[in-house]
Amino acid sequence: MFETNLDATYGWLGLAIVSVATAGMVASLPASPPPDADGVARTIDSVAGGEYVATAEHGITADKMRLTTRTVELSDGGGTARAAIHGSPVTPTPAGSVDVDGRLRRVLGGIPPETVFDDPEAFAAAAERARTADHEWRRSPERLTVRRVRYGDLRVTLVG
Repeated sequence: MFETNLDATYGWLGLAIVSVATAGMVASLPASPPPDADGVARTIDSVAGGEYVATAEHGITADKMRLTTRTVELSDGGGTARAAIHGSPVTPTPAGSVDVDGRLRRVLGGIPPETVFDDPEAFAAAAERARTADHEWRRSPERLTVRRVRYGDLRVTLVG
């Protein structure tokens, strides 16, 4: 009546091992999905691909961001997401970048480029420096601003 059934012991031991393995697997899953890099890229494309001067903003919920002339990458606890920018190459202007004097950031903020730069050539040179700079991971802003501007015959899409 009080005998130990050997099959039941092995059954309980197997169930315990499976339970621990399942709990470990569930604990290793990310708590949230990776950030929405595709949505950010679509916002950038909608402005960069246009013919006219335009501005757009996109909210970001990532911890880190890397922006190049052709890609946007976002990273947080849920993972890393990358998306291609399909329109014309953009000019990354994150805070603290090669835009040492902050002129591109002022244009991104809404000041006309002819107010900030002496001539279209100076604006083109600043934009080229920003495009060819080393694009490293930076702390992500809460909102990304995209602005397509025109100065003379020069059209530039600033993103920061």
